[in-house]
Amino acid sequence: MKLIPTALAAAFALASVASNAQGSGPSDPQIVAIVATANQVDIDAGKLAETKTKSKDVKAFAQQMITDHSGVNKAATDLVKKLNVTPEDSQTSQSIRQGGDANIAKLKALSGESFDKSYIDHEVAYHESVLDALDKTLIPDAKNGELKALLVKVRPAFVAHLEHARHLQAELAKGGA
Repeated sequence: MKLIPTALAAAFALASVASNAQGSGPSDPQIVAIVATANQVDIDAGKLAETKTKSKDVKAFAQQMITDHSGVNKAATDLVKKLNVTPEDSQTSQSIRQGGDANIAKLKALSGESFDKSYIDHEVAYHESVLDALDKTLIPDAKNGELKALLVKVRPAFVAHLEHARHLQAELAKGGA
């Protein structure tokens, strides 16, 4: 069931494709909307996981996703207010939202180990896609120095999330977690 992570990777790739086709990437207001949407999608999945999993490790991971991604969204919201920028929806942010909704619908139908495995598999693929988008599009295309600095500042957290998710994925494959 790699459909959802593939769809999310495609959504993040839209930003790169648009960037190459137009000679310029997403605008700062679009980047803000992409970041906020990507964080909210992971918060929503974490909240669902928190209620559905029986695994203390998966629950702890879900709680970390809620806390960390809420923090990034707060920092982005504070910056947007400071800069007086209105987030601008784009095909990329819409696709991310649709992919997140599809993931939630899929996860709601699962339980037990199949839920945990699907949730964590998605988190691995999702964080890989987010890091790819940060490195190839969002950071390079951010025009405002403070926005770019925020994206650079939060990148290590996304790396840590990916490493944590990969660890859980390996544990779940062994029958642990």
